Amino acid sequence: MRILGINAVFHDPAAALVIDGRTVAAAEEERFSRRKHGKRPVPFSAWEMPELSAAWCLRQAGLTPADLDAVAYSFDPALSAPAESLGLKDPWDHLRQEYARRAPSFLAEALPGLDPSAVRFVPHHMAHAASAGIAGPHRDSAVLVLDGRGECASHLSGRYHGDLLEVLATQRLPHSLGLVYEELTEHLGFLRSSDEYKVMALASYGKPRFLPQLRQWVHSDGRGGFAAHGVEWAALAPAREAGADWNQDHADLAASAQAVLEETLLDLASWLHAEGGGRELTLAGGVALNCVANSRLAAEGPFERVWVQPAAGDAGTALGAALHLAAAHDESPPPMPGADLGRGWSEQEIEDFLKDAAVPYERPADIAETVAGTLAGDGIVAWFQGRAEYGPRALGHRSLLAHPGRAENLDRLNRVKGREEFRPVAPMVTEERAAEIFDGPLPSPYMLFVHDVARQWRSRIPAVVHVDGTARIQTVNPGDEPLVARMLAAFERRTGLPVVVNTSLNTAGRPMVDSPRDALECFGSSPVDLLAIGPFAVRRGRFFA
Repeated sequence: MRILGINAVFHDPAAALVIDGRTVAAAEEERFSRRKHGKRPVPFSAWEMPELSAAWCLRQAGLTPADLDAVAYSFDPALSAPAESLGLKDPWDHLRQEYARRAPSFLAEALPGLDPSAVRFVPHHMAHAASAGIAGPHRDSAVLVLDGRGECASHLSGRYHGDLLEVLATQRLPHSLGLVYEELTEHLGFLRSSDEYKVMALASYGKPRFLPQLRQWVHSDGRGGFAAHGVEWAALAPAREAGADWNQDHADLAASAQAVLEETLLDLASWLHAEGGGRELTLAGGVALNCVANSRLAAEGPFERVWVQPAAGDAGTALGAALHLAAAHDESPPPMPGADLGRGWSEQEIEDFLKDAAVPYERPADIAETVAGTLAGDGIVAWFQGRAEYGPRALGHRSLLAHPGRAENLDRLNRVKGREEFRPVAPMVTEERAAEIFDGPLPSPYMLFVHDVARQWRSRIPAVVHVDGTARIQTVNPGDEPLVARMLAAFERRTGLPVVVNTSLNTAGRPMVDSPRDALECFGSSPVDLLAIGPFAVRRGRFFA
């Protein structure tokens, strides 16, 4: 079957294509529209379809909308209830539900030739679950889904037996760990449903001194569910105005919320293991992007292995919905092949673009060696290689790279990107070298766990060591990423360091670079020394000569 998955109803609209059970393509709409997160998660935007990413997925496979056997939409309006009956203050939620009911006609308009009757509604958390349990590497696994909300719930616990999901528990709204974290994000002056990762970073600067009070509102119930609603944030610490300086109260509140989240996740995982057993746990939902909590689950939880969907947020439900339908048709989907499921360009296409743009460029004998030399000389490199990543992490395809041995490179990169000073940057390292430098779940190819940095290495790679002595690492398998591995080896020969700084190729408030045009625009507007785009190198001095 040829199945197009669609996420559209809340945020991070995306499309994914699964053919005969195999994942062919997946991409977020923001990479095409250049609107961060694609749209804001308000009811009035629920009619917007990821038409650009969907059209690209079809072109990637040489299909037209009429060729599709099914379209899997990752929300089932038939399962919804009025917002007031769920304890939610959202007077326009009925509009979101109505737009969801009309999704078949919206999709048919966005994708001319599509038969509206081909659209199938997949429950939101079933789509999340499939994006983890079916897309993950373990054929039998427990699955834990936690996000802001679905139709009527914010959580699903279950177990996959092959491709069949046994649901063991759900949590009805308004109780939601995701919504609680979103509320805190807004209280701390950040953009809700967008900047939650900033709260996680800020937490490292605080102490959980508000934890006892927070436990009144947020805790597990011992039955596979939890309480998480009605937190009186202002009674704990004053709100922060957007753009204002943060203080210790703000950091301590973030640390306290992070701690209560981790405690609750550990309780949920322990209950799930007692009920369903098994050695593997897979995670999805926006809460699963909290790599600090993931690491605590891996270290202290009852499961031997934890796997997290790299597009764990709502974007991943496009893939999960398609895989859910494929599994229902006995197509036995294999694990997703990696996160590089987005757009890519051939060498010829890239060179043609550089020529059309009248950009001076060169083709060195080995772009990996050229990049390593620039990095060793403390240059910043924009790295554009292969197919774009699916999900929010830069994983060696759309990255900014720098020397990890210079502490000032953290501030330097945050200035380049226009980010807050407390935000960390991440290291990439080959799988074979990771264990001697970083202590935590290995391998870690999707940058979804944090690792303690060995003390003897902290002074050697200070740019990637967070204030708490941790780093959110990406391990590189040379078989999967030969070019990245070659660049790392070349950098180590020059510096003695097997680690390179890796952060996303974008500036604050903008989606990650996706196309050659995006790459040149970012390079031209940022103090970056070298653009490595395919096998070609564009140098800053020549670019502006």
